[in-house]
Amino acid sequence: MDKPKTELLDQIIFPSDLKKLRPEELIKLSNELREFIIHTVSKNQGHLGASLGVVELTVALHYIYNTPYDQIVWDVGHQAYGHKILTGRKDAFHTNRKYNGLSGFPKRSESEYDAFGVGHASTSISAALGIAIGSKLRGADDRHVVAIIGDGSLTGGLAFEGLNNAGFSNANLLVIVNDNNMAIDRNVGALQDYLLDITTSKAYNKLKTDVWNMLGIFRKLRPNPRNVVKKMEVAVKSALLKHSNLFEALQFRYFGPVDGHDVVHLSKILADLKNIPGPKLLHVVTTKGKGYRFAEADQTTFHAPGLFNKHTGEIFKVVSDTPQPPKYQDVFGKTLVELADANPKIVGITPAMVSGSSMKAMFDKYPDRSFDVGIAEQHAVTFSAGLAAQGMIPICNIYSSFMQRAFDQVIHDVAIQKLQVIMCLDRAGFVGEDGATHHGAYDMAYMRCIPNLIVSAPMNEEELRNLMFTAQDENFGPFVIRYPKGHGVMVNWHSPFKKLPVGKGRILREGNDIAILSLGTVGNFVTEACKLLSLERIEVEHYDMRFLKPIDKELLHKIGKKFKSIITVEDGTIVGGFGSAVLEFMSDNGYNVHVKRLGIPDSFVEHGLQAQLYRECGYDVQGIIEAVMSRKL
Repeated sequence: MDKPKTELLDQIIFPSDLKKLRPEELIKLSNELREFIIHTVSKNQGHLGASLGVVELTVALHYIYNTPYDQIVWDVGHQAYGHKILTGRKDAFHTNRKYNGLSGFPKRSESEYDAFGVGHASTSISAALGIAIGSKLRGADDRHVVAIIGDGSLTGGLAFEGLNNAGFSNANLLVIVNDNNMAIDRNVGALQDYLLDITTSKAYNKLKTDVWNMLGIFRKLRPNPRNVVKKMEVAVKSALLKHSNLFEALQFRYFGPVDGHDVVHLSKILADLKNIPGPKLLHVVTTKGKGYRFAEADQTTFHAPGLFNKHTGEIFKVVSDTPQPPKYQDVFGKTLVELADANPKIVGITPAMVSGSSMKAMFDKYPDRSFDVGIAEQHAVTFSAGLAAQGMIPICNIYSSFMQRAFDQVIHDVAIQKLQVIMCLDRAGFVGEDGATHHGAYDMAYMRCIPNLIVSAPMNEEELRNLMFTAQDENFGPFVIRYPKGHGVMVNWHSPFKKLPVGKGRILREGNDIAILSLGTVGNFVTEACKLLSLERIEVEHYDMRFLKPIDKELLHKIGKKFKSIITVEDGTIVGGFGSAVLEFMSDNGYNVHVKRLGIPDSFVEHGLQAQLYRECGYDVQGIIEAVMSRKL
């Protein structure tokens, strides 16, 4: 009874079925598609608001274009639920983001309708341009390529690199700007103000309407004076439009803004645009969470709300009989404010993740010392470097997988100059259901190779607080602190700050049979494994190394002299990471020690619950026990 009505939607298996509908039926189909998304996501948590906002646009695109021959490239990817449902995956959509189920993002290996795999922001225009030019080079001149960019992605520098190149290329490309004024939090920056100005300027939009209507009259003349119309069009656009519109200045033909929720009108516009060659940009105004009043009212919360009651909008909280430790991100946010209270030099920086990184309290209390720079990780790092050059202490919070986009800035702008930039990498290790594009698998490997960096990982929330305190208490230069998504273990993280010795690990358990060296929160798996192994009379010596760089050489010498077998455990790739550092040390110093490395393998791990992925890769508690037993003690 609770199941939504899907009379038309049930008839759509692939986009070819969609084309059998009359234009006026698209409205009903859009409503059914929206209700189906709400119903499914309420019972199987995922991204909600972004996909609801592009329902009509998704329907119109597949109605007008000949997909998969025509290629649709989605930016970020959490806008693409409707796209997945209309392209043969409706019956499997309940497995979305589940272990061995559908990916939460477009994925080339999953469907021929997914023209380009995405997960991070700002990639669509560059990818679509490559597809368009590649198609032309292969003789597919009639292929249409569309990039849909929105949810804050236009703030990323890569988007402008793509726009700049595409405008010059004369490629048959349509860029659709999904303007909803939101990323996860509300969009910020001059570009958003510019889009808002275009949207609300009555004079500008009346001028555009008058110009295009006038040109339309000339086009209808018989015989059609094509050369006259063309010259007039160029002259009028140059004189009246080009210098008042950023996209026209980049040599795109700009259309809009138009209502992104009028599916019939959108279909007509897209049909017209198919007949216009060269780079074109359609500015579509939408509402994130459209059609679900709770998502429209609280767009940040309903970006990815978890499980919820679709009728009341109530979000279900996980209730436990025992007290739960806080999330690492929340400990970071509270600690940041405490440190800022005591140190006026501290400033907070985030690339569009105010809520996700729990920095809202900092923004509320110290708005002049808090900066949301938009989805622009490269800028976030270099901006932090500039602040540090003026004696400020920037604490820059970026998700681990997003920091990959700012690798050169860490080297060129921070590390070479030995600037005191504290980089807190949230979502390190497995993030769970978002999958391969979002796992923080590589930060230790790519940070470890950079000179002048300190790279650390806390074992629990108290250690996170102490590392943050240590990093700002003295100028050690660039300081990286990585921590995972989710809750930790119950510790007294409210205790007074303690300055930790940089580059020094600690012994947590003594034993003579084998040594386990851990880095980060996976040390808690080792602690549990050691307790169970002791029941089998296997005594493990456990070290929490705390720092990957500089690594505790004194401690490693002690371990190398005492043990012939070592196991390393890390929540990151085993290629070039913590285990590799230990292995290199033992080899370089002539220790005949067998090193078994546990961590993320040299492959892209798909989505699933964190516990499922730890088990799959063999470094949960059971995996550690199995590794110890395999040493044949």
